Amino acid sequence: MKLPQGAGYGLTPKCVRRLDEAALRIYRAGTLTWHGRWHLIVFAPVKERPRRERLRADLAFLGYASLSETTWIGPRSSIELDNLLDSEGVRADRFDSALEGDPRELVARAWDLEAIGEAYELWLAEAVTLISTLPEKAPADQVFATRSRLVHGWRNFLFRDPGLPPELLPAGWPGEKARAYFEQEAARLLPAAAAFVERELL
Repeated sequence: MKLPQGAGYGLTPKCVRRLDEAALRIYRAGTLTWHGRWHLIVFAPVKERPRRERLRADLAFLGYASLSETTWIGPRSSIELDNLLDSEGVRADRFDSALEGDPRELVARAWDLEAIGEAYELWLAEAVTLISTLPEKAPADQVFATRSRLVHGWRNFLFRDPGLPPELLPAGWPGEKARAYFEQEAARLLPAAAAFVERELL
């Protein structure tokens, strides 16, 4: 795009939607409600490997899990799903479904919660160490760098954690403790980090 000072870059509508949804998930306050129903997607097999792999990665990012190559399930629909399917040229049938059975058993088959929980525990231990090395009166540039590392590590869970409601998670789910720590420290470091950005980068 053309800017007054010369050539520049602009965000595509897809990129804007992805950033908006990612921000909502990264800085989500509280827990998401669930009405006991599942969003089911069924589509024909995608033969081209690059398209198939992109589709799998993007559906996982949106919180869906694979029950088979062509059947995916999520605890809620995503506002980005239509654009994703359109961009890949995939026609899908969608269902708002109720499960006959124990939803926890379905969750255990669809998502590896043990691995996700272990990842949260590891992240929390590393985050506590990271924050503990920050001096009480650290300069703004150091606060900015520390907060950036904190957010960067946390955002990796966008690709792993589907954001399941509490009633579908194991008791003592490590993600809750990790989220509370992230929200606390990200908010505490924000004023100094934002001041650094405004002073040095804008």
